[in-house]
Amino acid sequence: MRINKYIAHAGLASRRKAEELIKQGVVTLNGQVVTELATLVKSGDRVAVKGEPIYNEEKVYYLLNKPRGTISSVSDEKGRKTVVDLLPEVKERIYPVGRLDWDTSGLLLLTNDGDFTDKMIHPRNKINKVYLARLQGIATKEKLRPLTKGMKLDGQKTQPAHYRIVKTDAEKNRSVVELTIHEGRHHQVKKMFEAVGLPVDKLSRIQFGSLDLGGLKPGEFRRLSKKEVSQLHNLAVNSN
Repeated sequence: MRINKYIAHAGLASRRKAEELIKQGVVTLNGQVVTELATLVKSGDRVAVKGEPIYNEEKVYYLLNKPRGTISSVSDEKGRKTVVDLLPEVKERIYPVGRLDWDTSGLLLLTNDGDFTDKMIHPRNKINKVYLARLQGIATKEKLRPLTKGMKLDGQKTQPAHYRIVKTDAEKNRSVVELTIHEGRHHQVKKMFEAVGLPVDKLSRIQFGSLDLGGLKPGEFRRLSKKEVSQLHNLAVNSN
């Protein structure tokens, strides 16, 4: 097996990112720094990245209803609870597929399949992510129209989004809006609503591709079936 594929199968990174690690000179095979991308890994070989040994594991895929107040990371230098802490019985080294903010709840995938992660989060594959946002202010078609056309955030234009106004409350000056995007920039949903004058009070992701929370309570998780994983792969393939 080529070494970039081996690293991806270990869940550490996608094949493309594994190639970047090799170019950086941080990958070793049997103690020797690897420089050739076509290097093959044989049975019994020892592969390490930045001095840490890696191993191929069975591919696993989990769906978590992430509660607010947890970090979408494997570890946190401040000692805060991470999403991986919520799955203590999982033996494989799993990583979140993309991120949800500390104060954002909802559907988060975790896996040790680096190629799958890359496929799910890359904008070119147009995997829909659906969010439910409680907003300050009254949402109207006029206010939300810029979201459907794409808008400049941090100097870069977003791809067109879709929205549905779920509820407005004039007395509390509050709205609930469902927003569908297929990008995943840092704080993107919050920044989009902020840009149209509707700051986010509360945010949750309720759907990822063909998956929804299916009744999972905050902090609960389940393993994806082979059929569900296949459906997600197909969504990425068919969008290109």
